[in-house]
Order: sequence, then C-alpha cells, then structure tokens
Amino acid sequence: MMNHFQHLHYAIEDCVARITLQRPQLHNAFNAALITELTEAIRLTRDNEQLRVLVLSGSGESFSAGGDLNWMQAMASASREDNRLDSLRLAAMFRSLDNLPKAVIARVNGPAFGGGVGLISCCDIAIAVASARFALSEVRLGLIPATIAPFVQARIGMTGMRRYALSGERFDAEAARQIGLIHQIASDAQQLDAMLQAQIEQLLQAAPGAVAECKQLIRKLTANDWSADATDKHTAAWIARVRAGEEGQHGLQAFLGKRKARWQNA
Repeated sequence: MMNHFQHLHYAIEDCVARITLQRPQLHNAFNAALITELTEAIRLTRDNEQLRVLVLSGSGESFSAGGDLNWMQAMASASREDNRLDSLRLAAMFRSLDNLPKAVIARVNGPAFGGGVGLISCCDIAIAVASARFALSEVRLGLIPATIAPFVQARIGMTGMRRYALSGERFDAEAARQIGLIHQIASDAQQLDAMLQAQIEQLLQAAPGAVAECKQLIRKLTANDWSADATDKHTAAWIARVRAGEEGQHGLQAFLGKRKARWQNA
C-alpha cells in the first residue's frame, strides 16, 4: 500500500503491518504530528481484518527518544488546558496501541527513552539489540512519566517504576530484560531481524480471533478485582463462548483431524 505519512513509514506485507518512525535526525522523538500519524496508522491496522501482526520500530540509530524537546518547550508555554488536551491525545495513542486486537512486536533497534519506553510497554513482545539503552528520564527535566505510567508500570511492576522513574537513570538491555520490559536480546541488527521473523512465524500459528480474545482476557484479569468465585464464573463463560464459536470449532476439528487450521496455511 502507498505510504501517505510524513513522520513514519507504514507498510503491509501479506498479513503483517510495519510502522517505522521516521524522524531519525531527532531520534524518532514525538511531536504532535507524529502522535497524530501513529494514531492513524494504528487505526488502519486495527480496521484491516487481513492483518494479524504489527511490528513497530524506529529508523536510524534510535527506537524513540520520547518527547521532542521543541514540542515540549512549546507546550511548556501553553495553557494548562492546552497541555491537558495535548496529553489526552498522547494517552489515546498509547491506549490504541495497547488495546490493538492484533499481536504487536516492538523491534527495538536502539535507545528508547521516556515515551519510547511507553511504546515498548504497549507492545505484546519486545526484541532489542544488545546496544539499546533505556530510561524513564522525565524527572531529570523536572517532569513525571504520567501519561505512560499506566502502561510502563503494568509492564515492569511497581519495583521497576520506583527505581527507574525516580532516578531517571539509564539501564541496559539485560536490565530491561530482567524487569520484563523486553523479552529477547539480539547481538546485532541482523540477528534482531532473524529473531523478529521467527517470532512472527510463531504468532501466525495462532488463530487471529483467539489472539484478540486472549489480549482482552489479559486486560480484564489485570484490571478487575474479582473474587475467586467471580473470576471462575467469568473465565468459564468466556471459554465456553470461544469454544462454541466458529473459529474454536474449526481449530479443534483441525487438531483432532491432524491437519493445519486455515490460519496456519496463510
């Protein structure tokens, strides 16, 4: 498909969409225009029923440096209400990525700071090069990582947040793996792409409807403070509905018949 964006590149190959941030001279930092384009690219991915995986990466040497300093300086002189509305647009972008009913992989090709860590936290799987560095650096600017906090804390937990959000210190790929921000570390860009392709192939073995249901299940279990009895009732009703559905029936019959399901032949 034709890429009509200025600050990112959007491409589709078979059932995989790829978003590549295209502000390498500014380390793929966010500004209002990039936030708008990212939101639109995520929407296009969501609405295309043929797409099953989204890969998010950066161009050049960085994944994303978070907020563009020029944009942040402009917002510093804006009214409190304008700042609130601007932050809501940013939050909506992160939320749309987090809620995308497709598998999302972060291809972390280099450093990720601030909002870049937020982007990774909204992805289901993250693979990074060993040279990548990470930071929640907002406090060093007199700010806080408020908009990304729900996604980052869900990813790295309260202990990770209390260390890295308070200090703003940089940490390496191994530390990021240990706290759960990323899942795999590649030695270089070539291995990064090989590991990415292997992960895509694994995801394409899964039924697309089941992936969407599973992501929703994870969110519900994380967000709801259900009693044990309520949890059992909700999950029992959920699997009963999915198992009786067309995709579930097809998958079970394919397994029992020792043949590939239709989504595995794509």
